[in-house]
Formats: sequence, structure tokens, C-alpha cells
Amino acid sequence: MGALHVIESAGAPALGDVRDCGPDDCIYIRPDATTRRDWPRYWEAAGVAFARGAFVHVMNREGMV
Repeated sequence: MGALHVIESAGAPALGDVRDCGPDDCIYIRPDATTRRDWPRYWEAAGVAFARGAFVHVMNREGMV
């Protein structure tokens, strides 16, 4: 089973962990992640992971109450 990573304003995995994701790994990006100061670096890392075969899901309103 692959790794599960969530990127949000309050926390995120190490950039290297995101960048190293591949097939069977999942990255979920919450809407508030764009408020992070390091957001462009995470977006780039998610793109690398996507190219390596990871499932990258940019959440919209999922899980919001």
C-alpha cells in the first residue's frame, strides 16, 4: 500500500516526501494550502509526483461542513 499525504495550511509532509511519491501514493491538497508561504514549492513537488504516477487530488469542498 502506498503513502497518503495531505497538504493544508496547518501542516504538510516534507517536500522531499511529496516529490518522491509515485504509483500507489496519494496526495490530497486542501483549498487552504494555497495560503502557505511555501505553496509554490509544494505545487511543484506535487507536479513531480504526478509525473511519477502518484494520484494527486486538489480538493474543492470535500469534507467541509
